[in-house]
Amino acid sequence: MTLWLVHHAPTRFADLATPERIRNALQSASIEGDPPHLLISGPSGCGKTAAWRLVARQVLGPGWKATHHVLQARDLSGSQNAMKRFEEFLKSGSADGGSLASSSSLDAFDRSLWTADDNDPPPSGLEIDLSDGRIPISRLIIIEDADHLGMKRQAYLRRMMERSGHTSRFILVARSPSRIIDALRSRTRSIRLPSPERDTIEATLRKIVDIEGVQVSDGVFGDVVHISNGDLRKAVFTLDLLVHRGLAEDREAVVRLVNAVTLQTGRHMVEMALRGRVVEWKMENDGRRRKRVSVGAYGELDRMLREHALDGEDIIHQVHMAITSPRLPVPNNLRTDLLEALALTEISMGNTIDSRIHLEDLLHRFAEIGRNHGLSIA
Repeated sequence: MTLWLVHHAPTRFADLATPERIRNALQSASIEGDPPHLLISGPSGCGKTAAWRLVARQVLGPGWKATHHVLQARDLSGSQNAMKRFEEFLKSGSADGGSLASSSSLDAFDRSLWTADDNDPPPSGLEIDLSDGRIPISRLIIIEDADHLGMKRQAYLRRMMERSGHTSRFILVARSPSRIIDALRSRTRSIRLPSPERDTIEATLRKIVDIEGVQVSDGVFGDVVHISNGDLRKAVFTLDLLVHRGLAEDREAVVRLVNAVTLQTGRHMVEMALRGRVVEWKMENDGRRRKRVSVGAYGELDRMLREHALDGEDIIHQVHMAITSPRLPVPNNLRTDLLEALALTEISMGNTIDSRIHLEDLLHRFAEIGRNHGLSIA
């Protein structure tokens, strides 16, 4: 079973669920005689990955899958030997001691080696014409979550951009472009994608449903759009899940699904910590023996890390959503204290391998804030 996110991914710039000016900017950058380095930014689920994939297909031609290279910068954050791994990626495939960015590709100069697939057409509608003597781009190097690169790695990347000449281009993808140094931003063309409008998300969902030929009740469309909160990827994945579980005409199923997602777990964790219920245990039967199970805020943290498989940054995001949600009925001054503690934790997590220690410390900070505001008794 192919996920809808994969099967219904945009194949043309016109298919992107983003304003026309953004689509035109992406297409213009892709068909220029001398394509620029790009910085594609925007919130989660706005179409950043879909955008760079279309740019790569247009710039590199039918053989783009063999000549584009992707690095997930978040995987390097806080890991051991991160700088060495980063350098190895940028030098991979170069036997002469050069760099990936400076190496050329036969595929770029003789695109007749590849035949265009009907399912993978040129996003602009036409392939780039190389008969005018223009030098083709040999490779595209995509840095996903580039805002997670440290200053040393960003400086190294800047130097490589300067040396890459006409053979390669870089695409930096980021949620927070302000974290990228000026020297890099000044060498890229910045294109920021906004969150899709609710009507755009619903129209996209209805189009997919029509193609799939499945039945979905009107109320479910609205509910899925509401819980996605501007995240098109989340909306498509949620509706895909409901359809394949046979729940696409059951609005109660959407409610149950929302109750199962991590946002509610995050809110429960914050509420428990504020009441001082950080470390609590209860005894449960496990076959023939009894064991202690964590049921306080630590227990909710365990659930987010293990059952939902979230990393530290994802949990920070969930806690932020819980704090700023009107479902958490606390005074504004208390909310401000929570946000300050959360910000300090996010900063401290920047250079660590194990985020759990910092998250546990955050829960104790929340408990102290709760005591200061009379929500718990020490």
